[in-house]
Amino acid sequence: MKTATIPSLRVDPKLRQSAESVLYEGESLSGFVEQAIRTTIEHRQAQREFIARGLAARDTAQRTGVYIEAVAVVNRLEAMLDQAKSGTKPSR
Repeated sequence: MKTATIPSLRVDPKLRQSAESVLYEGESLSGFVEQAIRTTIEHRQAQREFIARGLAARDTAQRTGVYIEAVAVVNRLEAMLDQAKSGTKPSR
């Protein structure tokens, strides 16, 4: 597959210095920028999917009239967090 380029980016010298100051040994600024782009893309895709699942759940609840109380959701999330902290497997 042929490679493509990302448009060059003009930034404040302080931003460039900050970016250079956090590079790992042997890491290039180009590699750092590429990884930042990849990470942001993954984050935005996950965010988009999260919103789509939420909207689908809302639509299902409206269509069926079946809702789960906020207290039940919070309790389940707290239990999952407690289990994650203790290292035990979550129960369904």
